[in-house]
Amino acid sequence: MKKVSYLRTWKAIFTLINFGVLFVYAADFDELFQANWAPDHIVVEAGQIALSLDSSTGCGFESKNKYLFGKASAQLKLVEGDSAGTVTAFYMASEGPNHDELDFEFLGNASGEPYVMQTNLYINGTGNREQRHYLWFDPTMDFHTYSFFWNRRAILFVVDDIPIREFANKEKRGVAYPRRQAMGVHGSLWNADDWATQGGRVKTNWTHSPFVVRFQSFEIDACQFSAEVQGADDPEVKSCGKSGQFWWDKPVVKKQRRSQLKWGFHCLYMAGAEIRIPA
Repeated sequence: MKKVSYLRTWKAIFTLINFGVLFVYAADFDELFQANWAPDHIVVEAGQIALSLDSSTGCGFESKNKYLFGKASAQLKLVEGDSAGTVTAFYMASEGPNHDELDFEFLGNASGEPYVMQTNLYINGTGNREQRHYLWFDPTMDFHTYSFFWNRRAILFVVDDIPIREFANKEKRGVAYPRRQAMGVHGSLWNADDWATQGGRVKTNWTHSPFVVRFQSFEIDACQFSAEVQGADDPEVKSCGKSGQFWWDKPVVKKQRRSQLKWGFHCLYMAGAEIRIPA
């Protein structure tokens, strides 16, 4: 895809694990990401990436490389005011019909009503693992950090360093787990008023467009692969999958996350969270 010239002024700092070597990578945004949908709706404003949605289209971006295990984070400030019908997504995904995917989706709502945050996973092309939560803060007033922590044992969905969901590896019980496909990092904003707000009963009010969401401060600490790496049999993927090789596989991570999850569930409870798990 042709580079988007007006993205070049913004700098991003990434901490990457590349084949066991830790280094800090500083580069222009468009050296690490590319617009994959409506680049004219993506602009840089004072070190922030702004995605806009109007009646003609939404937009999105993706990383040029893929990552396996580790941690990926971004700070988001969501659409203010009446955002009903809109969906903002920060997610990781591989490619193809049997893809793996980890999702943060933020479902817009009418003015004065709280956002609904939805987490989901696709494993080998199958989703239907949604959980919905109310946050304990207003995500439109300031930037907040949303992170995926992913290793061979579990996946954590983390908000402001507080884990709010865990998906444990239960392959021994016959439950699929995403550990064979490297995934890209994505962000997007689009119209989904057929389902996003109150089951589609509340539609997008286009008189309030353009709707704008802002991203900043991306951080990735993970095994990095080129876009061509796909399958579990690739030597690069195998090299990253060795248990205990990197910090995210150390036993201390498991001990820490247990106490953090208890606090995360407390925060969700105090916020009046709805945790919806499909039957």
